[in-house]
Amino acid sequence: MTNAKRLPDQIQQKLLNEVRVELATPAQIPRLNELLDQHHYLGSLHPVGQRLYYIAGNAAGQWVALLVFSAAAKHLKHRDEWIGWSEEQRRRRLSLVTNNSRFLLLPDFTVPNLGSRVLRLTLDRLRQDWQTRYGHPVAVVETFVDPEQFCGTVYTASGWIELGQTDGWGRCQRDYYVKHDKPKRLFVRPLRGDACRSLQAEHLKPDLAIVEAKVPARCTQRVKEIGSIVEHFKALPEYRGRVESYPLFSLAALIFMAMLCEAPRGQTDLAKFARGLNQGQRRALGIRANPQGKYPAPSQSTFSRFLAGIDAAKLNEQMLQVQRQLRGAAPAELVVLDGKEPRHGSGTSLLTAVTVPSQHYLGSALVDQKTNEIPVAQRQLIPALDLAGRFVSLDALHTQDETARTVVLEAGGNYLLTVKDNQPTLRANIENKVAAPQADFPP
Repeated sequence: MTNAKRLPDQIQQKLLNEVRVELATPAQIPRLNELLDQHHYLGSLHPVGQRLYYIAGNAAGQWVALLVFSAAAKHLKHRDEWIGWSEEQRRRRLSLVTNNSRFLLLPDFTVPNLGSRVLRLTLDRLRQDWQTRYGHPVAVVETFVDPEQFCGTVYTASGWIELGQTDGWGRCQRDYYVKHDKPKRLFVRPLRGDACRSLQAEHLKPDLAIVEAKVPARCTQRVKEIGSIVEHFKALPEYRGRVESYPLFSLAALIFMAMLCEAPRGQTDLAKFARGLNQGQRRALGIRANPQGKYPAPSQSTFSRFLAGIDAAKLNEQMLQVQRQLRGAAPAELVVLDGKEPRHGSGTSLLTAVTVPSQHYLGSALVDQKTNEIPVAQRQLIPALDLAGRFVSLDALHTQDETARTVVLEAGGNYLLTVKDNQPTLRANIENKVAAPQADFPP
């Protein structure tokens, strides 16, 4: 920019008034990267995951600035302290933060205040653009400024907050960092007034909560804690004549750990959760090593066979007993009945009752392939639960007269049933007799 000719004042003001920011199209990105390689000191960027490219142009369609927003840094001490979230919250909510990883004012335009003008126009639309592209907004933007190259004036003038300096590490590959001993200044900008409060809250607001559903659950138990959990399940009688890699107590403890971590518990989900365990955690579960000396993760078919062969009543009793010992009594919260079916191949479906938001397990019942969830809920699971004074939530499949009677008369609870357009008479009666809620009702 220093080598470009300064534009006359009237042209400068005209440019500031006319500049517009638009999302780059896929066809424009190659040229955008070429300009970054030519003019930006870091060159172009090839981000992995969620990202947006922006182009700022004048009334004649000439490009005056380029911006790239991509994945946030995984670990930033000052940022994480500023937000106030826990390590697990950071892991599950990091996609609500984005990084302004490139910002280039093209050298043909030297206009005071152009940078802050372009940056403000971009941030004004960033939340909605992210929502449209990825199904959720972003709450915070971060960026790094090299003090050897820039002063960060464009960010401070736009209301960004400087949090301090990084430790001088740079990402070379997706999960590989190298120390370069060139710390950067860290700036952040909340995109909503309650950004920090929302990101550190126990439960995310509905418009943000979708991001956590996409993040795989992670086992948070240490090896010693896992060993203690395993001991509780060794009382389960082994029904197999030969045990190879996975003792019965290992699989039962693994399912219990998935429940503690609020992981989905269909057979496919359990296999995915097991693959996320490290070798020490698998060894602590009692999984036996293979010929290569590694502790394998059980597959979907292993969990399907386990659920088909185990004494369901004894497993359920043991799960509840271990939970009482480790977590105490279940709180008086909303009870949700949820069915899980295998996504691929054969396998037994499972109907489970849990409290929300604490995810206390209350019981489950197997759903044979010859039937469906409705009779299993009505005749097995609901009558076995103590629902006195509780609300019970079920999806539209269970919107049946008999299910409602069972919840109220046999279990002493109150029902919350979903009504859709396939029950037009019932839906019309509800709309006529029940006023709409004043705010969104959480599922």
